[in-house]
Amino acid sequence: MGMIGDLLGIGKAVREVAEVFVPNKTATAEFEHLEHKASVAQFGAEFARERGGWFNNLVDGLNRLPRPVFALGTVGLFIFAMWNPVAFSRRMAGLDAVPRELWWLLGAVVSFYFGARELYYVRSRSQQRTKAVQLPEPQDTENAAVRDWRARR
Repeated sequence: MGMIGDLLGIGKAVREVAEVFVPNKTATAEFEHLEHKASVAQFGAEFARERGGWFNNLVDGLNRLPRPVFALGTVGLFIFAMWNPVAFSRRMAGLDAVPRELWWLLGAVVSFYFGARELYYVRSRSQQRTKAVQLPEPQDTENAAVRDWRARR
């Protein structure tokens, strides 16, 4: 049937009609492999960083400190409250004496700090995605509509 189908042109038509209902597993596997390779390359590009001098490394280290300090400091407050409740109460009474406006200012500073860092990382991620490896498209399609679409793109 294979040779007769190729001679009559039926084999190609049957294959195209069959691929409408059941995807070509070989082409799908090849495309998934290329997609996986591209995602691994993009992941590697996101975490590749330039080596700076000692000052840049120091500033990077300082920029990484606030979140762990806040998290560990909060846990430390719970430990301190259980270890010495009287001293903890005195310190909390002292915090209660801080004016409301100063709390608003502290909240704004912390929000802008973390917001600016998040915005920086979002922007750098979007720039890296535009530089990411583009997936090659399968070229075995003989569909005229797909060919026209590729030509317009």
